[in-house]
Amino acid sequence: MSNDKSLQDTNIKIGTKQTTKMVEQGKAIEVYVALDADKKLISKITSICFKRNVKVTEVTTMQELGKLCGIEVGAAMAAVIKPE
Repeated sequence: MSNDKSLQDTNIKIGTKQTTKMVEQGKAIEVYVALDADKKLISKITSICFKRNVKVTEVTTMQELGKLCGIEVGAAMAAVIKPE
């Protein structure tokens, strides 16, 4: 994982649908994925990120990623969005 202790201070989108949408629209600069999330979801988003040259950072658990994002529940993935 990056040196980020928290993603709360960055512009992020949390969740599978939002993350996928941001990557496909070219708005994501980095995607965080939880390694304990559904393998099909991880495979799909990492493939899209590879094609669009978006950095993928792995986080051990969904709970850990949720905490990084500042939410009380786990998250499968989250995207850091380009500043507008």
